[in-house]
Amino acid sequence: MAYELFARRGIRDVGVDELIRASGVAKATFYRHFHSKDDVVLAFLEQWYLERTAAIEDAIARHGTRNGSAAMLTIFDVFDDWFHQGAAQVSSFLHVMMEMGPDHPLGKASIQYLEKTRQQIAELAESAGLENPNDFAWSIHILIKGAIVAAAEGDPRAAARAKDMAILLMDRHRQ
Repeated sequence: MAYELFARRGIRDVGVDELIRASGVAKATFYRHFHSKDDVVLAFLEQWYLERTAAIEDAIARHGTRNGSAAMLTIFDVFDDWFHQGAAQVSSFLHVMMEMGPDHPLGKASIQYLEKTRQQIAELAESAGLENPNDFAWSIHILIKGAIVAAAEGDPRAAARAKDMAILLMDRHRQ
């Protein structure tokens, strides 16, 4: 339940008492598992990272290989599905970093998860034989973040547009 509350309303807007009510556990039980709201947020970020990574890896596995352009472009198909489902958690790392700031422990955790995302992209780029995989990963990550914002603005084709731009980037990094 905290997952949904944080994803939809942000960290600062959700209080501990609301988290306890929404979870349906006693206050003592809550504090036995989480010492602070920040601990709940860290668990939320970790859970979202694991789910996001698993969804992308599962989609790539359906292609039968991690090599090649199709595996790289699958990321945009996964995001497209999430956008159309209205999955609020898609922008969680960005929201938490922007809301809490890059120097706050939660902002730092978000940045670490974003970095792991770029590493995943760089590994796919290397498998696809693209030049300068880390540079490519930064560029693709910018496209993903832009698609997240565009989808939030109401663009139903945000992921498809980003995917089209990713194809151009891939062509550039093959030279």
